[in-house]
Amino acid sequence: MMKPCAIPEPPRPPAGAADGPARGGVLVRLSEVCKVFGSAENPVQALRRVTFEILQGEYLSIMGPSGSGKTTLFNMIGALDRCTSGTVEIGGVRLNGLRDGELAFFRGRHIGYVFQSYNLLASMTALANVALPAVLAGEDPRAAEERAEAMLVRVGLAHRLRHRPDELSGGQQQRVAIARALVNRPTIVLADEPTGNLDLQTGEEIIALLGEFARELGVTVITATHDYKMLKASDRIVWMKDGAIDRVERAADVRIDEGGMDAAAAPAGGRA
Repeated sequence: MMKPCAIPEPPRPPAGAADGPARGGVLVRLSEVCKVFGSAENPVQALRRVTFEILQGEYLSIMGPSGSGKTTLFNMIGALDRCTSGTVEIGGVRLNGLRDGELAFFRGRHIGYVFQSYNLLASMTALANVALPAVLAGEDPRAAEERAEAMLVRVGLAHRLRHRPDELSGGQQQRVAIARALVNRPTIVLADEPTGNLDLQTGEEIIALLGEFARELGVTVITATHDYKMLKASDRIVWMKDGAIDRVERAADVRIDEGGMDAAAAPAGGRA
């Protein structure tokens, strides 16, 4: 039986990156991906033959109304669910071919998650919450704490290391969540509606912080969102509709304000 250590390593982000991430290489490749929920008598096709590539170091936003397949696509890329047919590859590793334990090992080593509801452990300090993924990955506890402290300093929370989540604001909790997602230096950070519970100013600060990490650390950031502010930091936008990719746009080609996308910038056929 193949052991987790035998899983090929996806390309790691560069360790330093003052000059920005090296882009251009394909990191994620989805080929003819379908996902069907429900029974054989009443199937629900959440994804319909999705074929798409994501580049290393880019900031990608997945947009679409409820039921469009946005969250399902997000879960496929994050190795949180398996496709019914087709293939999902990250750095040449075919996720379909991994057993459950191997998939969990892959997620822990290469993917960081940021959620709308923060998902912090209420009984643990900010420092302990951030150190936990490193400890679970086999890091020495003291080394894990040092890395966690460095990440919390990086996200502007040096003065909140010993505070529990109920002693932090929503924006501070989301910063802890971002530090936790990055403590193991993942290949990909997946952010699911990361500004959904935040006010306008705090949401913009979180968006800017994710953009900084994408540029400086070479981490590939993928967000699933309804928030048009998220698009300002993006390199590309994937618009989902009825379980398929409706269109892909460069964010630089789309005019965006706080109320949404400028209708004059929308392609023929309307928004997804």
